[in-house]
Amino acid sequence: MGGMSEPPLVTYEVDDRIAVITLDSPANRNALSRPLVAELTAALDSCAADDRLHGVLLRSSQPVFCAGADLREAATVDMRVSAAGIVALQRAIVACPVPVVIRLDGPVRAGGLGLVASADIVVCRDEVTFALTEVRLGLAAASISIALKHRLTARAASDWFLTGRQFSADEALTGGLVTQLASAQSMDAQVAAVLADLRSGIRQGLVQAKALLTGELLATFDEQGAAMAELSGRLFHSTAAQSAMAAALRAR
Repeated sequence: MGGMSEPPLVTYEVDDRIAVITLDSPANRNALSRPLVAELTAALDSCAADDRLHGVLLRSSQPVFCAGADLREAATVDMRVSAAGIVALQRAIVACPVPVVIRLDGPVRAGGLGLVASADIVVCRDEVTFALTEVRLGLAAASISIALKHRLTARAASDWFLTGRQFSADEALTGGLVTQLASAQSMDAQVAAVLADLRSGIRQGLVQAKALLTGELLATFDEQGAAMAELSGRLFHSTAAQSAMAAALRAR
């Protein structure tokens, strides 16, 4: 039937002062396509405007939390614009007045790590894996580097940025990327406990405490965000990266 709209890639609901945002883009494993980035940014804008909230929970309905950039889209659009959108999305997570909690039940790759690093609290299944795969495509983790460099230990950043290797949830905890680990059996209870703690706070205190913690990171986004988006876009459009991305898509 004509006129039917596409299903949303991001859903939003409020549960007792917690906004629950769910990534739901199964066709590309929650890759950071322009539509998903736009919908997620809009959801965060809604959170910022709602003075009833004590927190935000960002999660995925899919086995993969986020697969990074949408490589098919990257072959057809101006990636400078897309990278600027990803930078703005991370900044929106950091600038959200109330704490943003991420629940990780599945793998995170490349650009998805920028979302994780931008959040305030990350509860991660102990079997989740991560990888900054950009270098293996002739890229660099430029548009997500601001938040990652703020969170990670220097040695972890060097390892993960330069090798592109897969690393474990235990390594992510030690390196500063995630806050706590949970088993499959304890995940629901641990996330619920974090949200209960946020509900127990007084909103004014939560807002002011978060502002104390995020001021430096927000300033760095404002100072470096445009340059990092430009670098990311330029690398995406390079001959080396375009060839590597085409080969990766053929191998799927």
